[in-house]
Amino acid sequence: MIDLALLRDEPELVRRSQIARGNAPETVDAAIESDRSRRTALTAFEELRAEQNAFGKTVAKAPKEEKAALVAQAKQLADRVKQAQQAANEAAEAAASALERIENVIIDGVPAGGEEDFVELRRVGDIPTYDFEPRDHLELGEMLGAIDMERGAKVSGARFYFLKGVGARLEIALMNLALDKALANGFTPMIVPTLVRPEIMQGTGFLGEHADEVYHLDKDDLYLVGTSEVPLAGYHKDEILDLDAGAHRYAGWSTCYRSEAGSYGKDTRGIIRVHQFNKLEMFVYTTPADAEAEHDRLVALQEEMLTSLGLSYRVIDVAAGDLGSSAARKFDIEAWVPTQGAFRELTSTSNCTTYQARRLDVRYRPEEGGKTANVATLNGTLATTRWIVALLETHQQADGSVTVPEVLRPYLGGMDVLRPVGWTAGSDADSVVASDAAEQGTE
Repeated sequence: MIDLALLRDEPELVRRSQIARGNAPETVDAAIESDRSRRTALTAFEELRAEQNAFGKTVAKAPKEEKAALVAQAKQLADRVKQAQQAANEAAEAAASALERIENVIIDGVPAGGEEDFVELRRVGDIPTYDFEPRDHLELGEMLGAIDMERGAKVSGARFYFLKGVGARLEIALMNLALDKALANGFTPMIVPTLVRPEIMQGTGFLGEHADEVYHLDKDDLYLVGTSEVPLAGYHKDEILDLDAGAHRYAGWSTCYRSEAGSYGKDTRGIIRVHQFNKLEMFVYTTPADAEAEHDRLVALQEEMLTSLGLSYRVIDVAAGDLGSSAARKFDIEAWVPTQGAFRELTSTSNCTTYQARRLDVRYRPEEGGKTANVATLNGTLATTRWIVALLETHQQADGSVTVPEVLRPYLGGMDVLRPVGWTAGSDADSVVASDAAEQGTE
């Protein structure tokens, strides 16, 4: 939930945020009224319960001949208390429902609007050019024996795949490069659960309007995570953290699952938009005062990764309507994909301020012996399977081979070039493809 004090004291600020996100401003009025009704109902219940407790002492001290009448009155009072408690519970449920419709209040400067209303902050690197017709990542992946979509579909259905050979090695190399980057910058590595309880998924804000994108196991009432942000956000649930020595920084390595509901017909070719992938996610617990500086720090680490891999990219300030309910600000980094002639998202980095921590009750103590307050949480991608798309396409050669960025070579046993299956010196790409197809036909 958002800060109730903010809702009560600065409703116009919350209303402007809702409007910028494309939400109805009336949701703020409904939330304020439901909160008022909740407090009124709770006060009425507590007053009746106090009256009941006091009356109980009167009954206990009363003479024997008066007790029968007093007990009857006590029973009537108990019925009123029960009714008041039910009314308070119903008011609390109604308030929770109304408050759920209030998304995190955006940070000043976030552009208003929807998916296409982002603001481009900067571009880095030259757009690659080729003196040949570039191949897309799937054609390259098949030539390299790195990606097998056909068998992925046979085994698991559409939008599943196998990474094999150099494809599997390339993903592991990316993840290990990212892990070393995280370790060098003070992150604690984590292998996280990929099944979580409903209250954890709800607490991170993933069960709102996009709940249909999350896989649910009905039998066990557990959710498959679409990012290790979810278990890492729940890691310190109901705890008071010591932030005196600085932020708590984690790097969670996990498989991720997304149903991609509503994306029918989008990016169906290759591994851009799939149901399962791997990711190394940065997650930070810090003070609200330090959150924006930490956000910039996470983006800088992502840019260092992409620059070291020789990718051309741009950084965008995501518009309010495309933030998701938890983020108060989000920066995406999009890399150039040559065969699409467009920038495509490789990383997202969100400042969720105190929104998730309030829902999951993660706090810290700003002053020695003082009152606790909610921490701020942030998350950001440091490597994921989709990066393979930009890497293969950006660094491809005319013969279908792919130059390995220097920074990745130590993680690939010193390999500097990925060669097509069946490649020999002097081979041209067409003959390699024909040779590979003949070889696969004999499997």
